[in-house]
Amino acid sequence: MSPDIRLSTSWLSRVVLLFACFSHAFYIPGYSIRSYRDDENIPLLVNKVYSDTSQLQYAYFDLPFVCPPTGHKHHGSSFASGHSLPLNLGEVLRGDRIKTSDLEVNMGQDLDCQYLCDRVIGREEMKWAQSLIEGDFLAEWILDNLPGATSFVTVDRSRKYYSTGFKMGYKDFDVATGKERYYLYNHHTLVVRWRKAPGKSGDNGGKVIVGFEVYPKSISGGHRNETGCPLDVSGEQDSLALYIPTNSSKLREQYADSSYVPAEPTDDVDDDATMTIPYTYSVYFRETNDIEWANRWDLYFSDQTESSPTHWLAIVNSLIISGILGAVCIVIWGRTMQGDVRGRGDGVLEEARLRITKRAEKKKTGSGILEKGSEAGPEEELLSDEEPLEEVSGWKLLHGDVFRPPPYGGLLAPLIGSGMQLVFMIVGLLSLSCAGILNPSWRGGFWNVGVGLFVLAGGFSGYLSARVYKTFGGQNWRKNTMMTALLFPGLLFTLVFVLNLFTWAQASSTALPFWTLVGLACLWLLIQLPLVHLGSYIGFYRSTAWEHPTRTNPTPRQIPPQVWYTKHQITLALGAGLISFAVLFIELIFVFKSLYLDKSSYYYVFGFLSIISTLLSITIAETVIITTYIQLCAENYHWWWQSFFVGGASGFWIFVYSMWYYATRLHIEGFVSSLLFFSYSALACTVYSLATGTIGFLTAYMFIRRIYGGVKVD
Repeated sequence: MSPDIRLSTSWLSRVVLLFACFSHAFYIPGYSIRSYRDDENIPLLVNKVYSDTSQLQYAYFDLPFVCPPTGHKHHGSSFASGHSLPLNLGEVLRGDRIKTSDLEVNMGQDLDCQYLCDRVIGREEMKWAQSLIEGDFLAEWILDNLPGATSFVTVDRSRKYYSTGFKMGYKDFDVATGKERYYLYNHHTLVVRWRKAPGKSGDNGGKVIVGFEVYPKSISGGHRNETGCPLDVSGEQDSLALYIPTNSSKLREQYADSSYVPAEPTDDVDDDATMTIPYTYSVYFRETNDIEWANRWDLYFSDQTESSPTHWLAIVNSLIISGILGAVCIVIWGRTMQGDVRGRGDGVLEEARLRITKRAEKKKTGSGILEKGSEAGPEEELLSDEEPLEEVSGWKLLHGDVFRPPPYGGLLAPLIGSGMQLVFMIVGLLSLSCAGILNPSWRGGFWNVGVGLFVLAGGFSGYLSARVYKTFGGQNWRKNTMMTALLFPGLLFTLVFVLNLFTWAQASSTALPFWTLVGLACLWLLIQLPLVHLGSYIGFYRSTAWEHPTRTNPTPRQIPPQVWYTKHQITLALGAGLISFAVLFIELIFVFKSLYLDKSSYYYVFGFLSIISTLLSITIAETVIITTYIQLCAENYHWWWQSFFVGGASGFWIFVYSMWYYATRLHIEGFVSSLLFFSYSALACTVYSLATGTIGFLTAYMFIRRIYGGVKVD
């Protein structure tokens, strides 16, 4: 046995190392590489502004205090500024609104200062700018498919890393007035890092971009030359305060009938006062040979080095929990499949049935047997009331009821079908992410592929749902098909549509355009629905129902009184869900941080997440086996829904964790942002619970078929 153990350990370690390598191979080398020659125009695109304190995003050109597009074309450019780039479905779902800008960036041409525009704003526009600065909103610009980044250096100055986006301003106290002021960044220094292109393109003078950094600065409108640029861009300058002085004459006219004239304008005062914001920018090209084009995204993975030990700790934690549960399952398996403590084998069910029959006959004869007393033989002594009942109690007595169709089976079957659809989608996304196909360079790729996999998996959903429904004895397969195709996708579409109304009202780019909603509805009703119908037809008419190893009795067996943890299904499920949640907890910290706390970074360690997901699935299967065995030993055969609830119960704890995260870690402000957070968190937990609940259901079904499969009991 020792060689087998060494072989298994070696195989496991190789798999873990392989996935760990995949977690860093997030970008496919040589994919869609683009080189530029000297003086060739490089389109600079503007996208949106976003914040960790808000679930709302806004298109950059929708902001009333930035330079609007002029509609002019750059030299060698195909599109005029303000042109909207065609977006894929994933980009629209992410809230991207990418347009060409007026910023002139030509390969190798440095610009010390270039005037862009003077933007005149009023008090309303100023308040909007102040609110975005208060909310720590970041702007996203794009150059050669790289998002403009804020550059940081570690404390020991040993490593440089990027954070996507750059701030729009800052808040500070005005020394002269002693009041808090907001300062807007109106000058942007762009640093484009390049290196010689690989291969023949580099030999011909081609250059590739390996870094794009943005350094914003606030410069007041005074002391500028005739071009509109500051006299000294790099020197110390007064900052541009977002402050509009009071128009005294207008205020006196507005408060002509009142003895009170406010010293500072209030929200209900419209004094027509304005301020002018001058926008300028600089461009510098710097050769950088220590970064390969294929690895240019590595700097955006800010916690790549520091978090690796924690990810390994998450794997070790998962292995320990899974190993303990596995040992319990081995004990259960040995007790049920290899015989109990008295050495009984698979014939124990048949023997149990015969012993129960003899006991019933004995009770019918009554006192006649009791009177024989001492003359009773060994067989009669074994049938006395005082004999131990351990061998004919518990799960062995449920052979005639364990496969009895559950209540509301017509609802459980569509849920199982939808869960399988989600399992297919999740496995596909994790696999493609580990292979590096889904990476940051493919904007919206994760959402694109996710929607595609979900729609195409409709066939699997319909097939499994129909087979489960047929196994439950259902006859109306069309009704089951429609429930499978419409129940979960319908609830999903309805929730997205309702939330979209709120984001529409906020003029946010997070809101999906009307035609995008129409397109999603078409994918659902014109592609997924027929696939579900086809799969359901094959599963119901071309496949047989699952055959059970034991026949179900016509009359249901009475369930004896239950202990507290088996009496209520929800209690056992929630307790078991905590175990599965413990497996996922450590990795969940990084997922939440990337999604909510630091949106400027990317979650990239899909290799680690795939390992954790695999161990999570194993843990869920082990937990379901244990809880199902406990339930059967309590002579409770209502295991169908119980296995589904146990499998998906950890989704409840993830939602509880998200509420704690919201209260203690996030600083989300506003009703709409909070509504979006909790709604999408609940939706994500529902998706998770459906997928893991399906895993739990199928695991319990295979386990019960196996332990009752040794005997055919009539």
